[in-house]
Amino acid sequence: MSLFSLWRNPDRERAAALEQEVTHLQAALDRCKSVAGRCADMPRGFMGATFAVVLAIGFMLGVYRDPIAQSVASLAMAVGISSPPSADAAYAALDRRNYNSALELARPLADRGDPRAQSLVGQLYYRGRGVKQDDYQAANWFRRAAEQGEPAAQLHLGNMYAEGQGVPQDSREAAVWYRRSADQGFAQAQYNLGLWYANGEGGEQNNIAAHMWFNLAAARFPSTDTRNRDLAVRNRDVIAGRMTAAQLAEAQKLARE
Repeated sequence: MSLFSLWRNPDRERAAALEQEVTHLQAALDRCKSVAGRCADMPRGFMGATFAVVLAIGFMLGVYRDPIAQSVASLAMAVGISSPPSADAAYAALDRRNYNSALELARPLADRGDPRAQSLVGQLYYRGRGVKQDDYQAANWFRRAAEQGEPAAQLHLGNMYAEGQGVPQDSREAAVWYRRSADQGFAQAQYNLGLWYANGEGGEQNNIAAHMWFNLAAARFPSTDTRNRDLAVRNRDVIAGRMTAAQLAEAQKLARE
């Protein structure tokens, strides 16, 4: 078992000791924040070394690294040696499944209009991660991001219209948002749009459009996403079997444009 695994599964006594250390460290950080104005006059090199030591201690504490890192980041911003966190930090917390931290980092940015942060907040509400599951809140945040052109939010909003989650069910409105995301090269939206045309959800089936979007999606899904790439390829080939040679040529031409 690796050292990292051991740190993630401490026994009760060790966990209690770690919590006590964290409490002391965070109390010290709070005291530092209260004198941040005076700290601003200190040499930047000295402050940088101090923050490096505190961060090192925090990361040595393993599972407590996110709260410690957030406290240090707040202190660093207070004394002017660090910029406010970006949505990247919130997504990093999401990748670690630290949903509370992801929300704490993303929500202020979302309130200020950051579309990637708004999309992340929407995902948290949609899946009930760090907050109570709420389709209406999810749709609201996805819409705010989607209207600014955020392709993941456009896809999610399209899905919510397709399923009638948090918004009235409307397959045509779903296609509007799929198309906006697909036009930016978002593979899942291209795939969903292929299904929309293949199933005739807007009325009659359109095999040429379905083949084109499946073809684009197959090319856009990353090589590591074999499942979705294979689905796109299989659906493209099924649709191809329903098409004339002229229709197939037209679909391939459109995909190249």
